[in-house]
Amino acid sequence: MPENRNLPRLREQDWPLVDRSQTPRYADVATFMRTRRMPIGCGLDIALVGVPYDFGSNVRPGARLGPAAVREASRILRRFNPVTKVDPFSLVNVADVGDAAVNAHEALKSIDLIQVTFEEIHAAGAWPLSVGGDHTIPLPILRVIARDKPLGVVQFDAHSDTLDEVHGSKINHATTWRRAVEEGLVDPKRMIQIGLRGSQLGEDDTAYGHSVGMRVITIDEYEELGRTKVMEEIGRIVGDGPTYVSFDIDGLDAASAIGTGVPEIGGLSPRDAQVIIRSLTGREIIGADICEVAPMYDVTGHTQLVAANLMFELLCVMAKAKARQG
Repeated sequence: MPENRNLPRLREQDWPLVDRSQTPRYADVATFMRTRRMPIGCGLDIALVGVPYDFGSNVRPGARLGPAAVREASRILRRFNPVTKVDPFSLVNVADVGDAAVNAHEALKSIDLIQVTFEEIHAAGAWPLSVGGDHTIPLPILRVIARDKPLGVVQFDAHSDTLDEVHGSKINHATTWRRAVEEGLVDPKRMIQIGLRGSQLGEDDTAYGHSVGMRVITIDEYEELGRTKVMEEIGRIVGDGPTYVSFDIDGLDAASAIGTGVPEIGGLSPRDAQVIIRSLTGREIIGADICEVAPMYDVTGHTQLVAANLMFELLCVMAKAKARQG
């Protein structure tokens, strides 16, 4: 793993956002939330990183183009959260560090390359906020940030992603959380899945999660409990320990996020997601991702706009937690 002393030390003045009073939001090269594009280096607190990988998708490909689309959509965002009163850019050093390296022809080689990128981010002392890519990408990320201690997880998703294999493949977007538990990266008793629904391959699709102690909240239970009770349940499950948030965009209703590989009707609303993420403020959220944005299936650009806004909410939560660490 790279060591901190080998990384470039960046000056405080290198971190500011593009000055909106001087540069219109439609101008200049797109970066996540118009942060500076910077190399991974000491002094970085939160790394915004794209992971253009979709070899793990077994239905509609295209999530490899998600990072570029979310960068473009995030031009519209401003810097202050009026509800949580967080300006993440004044609390911590945030930068777009570009995309993780991938191999355009080899899936497992890409997983290794992605892991190397996150090793560098971790060595710099930064927390990762990533945009995929399909929902395979939490696995190489967690192999780095959860190496020493299993993490709690808050997963927003239409699907459990706990199958053992798909078409003979053990590593893909439908097996991520099973592998993560097997590898000791996730404490299943501190993991909660929210929004599961849709047709299944069989009755036992979600059996693994139940068997290892995950808290599984289907969309039907979500409606029975109500949003406030679900937020309380998240707090009960993850507690105050280090936690990772993984947001598969198909956790949202297809009406709000049709630009994804496996859209499902009857899901969460963007408002639900926004409020639930805000409720995580004060918890130790040390990493997060938004996955499965496949922009070519949404000519309106709405899916990536929603993803960009949820990314901002996650950044606010992470920045508050990172600032508390000093």
